[in-house]
Amino acid sequence: MTLAAFAALLLIFVTLGYSALCAVSPFGNCRRCRGFGYQLKRDRRGRLKPGRTCRRCRGDRKRIRIGRHLFNLAARIHRDGTR
Repeated sequence: MTLAAFAALLLIFVTLGYSALCAVSPFGNCRRCRGFGYQLKRDRRGRLKPGRTCRRCRGDRKRIRIGRHLFNLAARIHRDGTR
């Protein structure tokens, strides 16, 4: 097995795995707040405190995965085009 064939096989395996992940779990933790729903800040003593609500997820703690967003977009285009 050549290196190119191995790379192609690995790419196919990763793509199918990510597609399965997006189908099973379409939402993942917010990357900015790491699923807390707010940004952490430190007080004067250095302890962590909840800050303001995360602007990226708006406190929902979850965001739609990129692959699921692309799938939803393709499905919407197909649905609108076949009506």
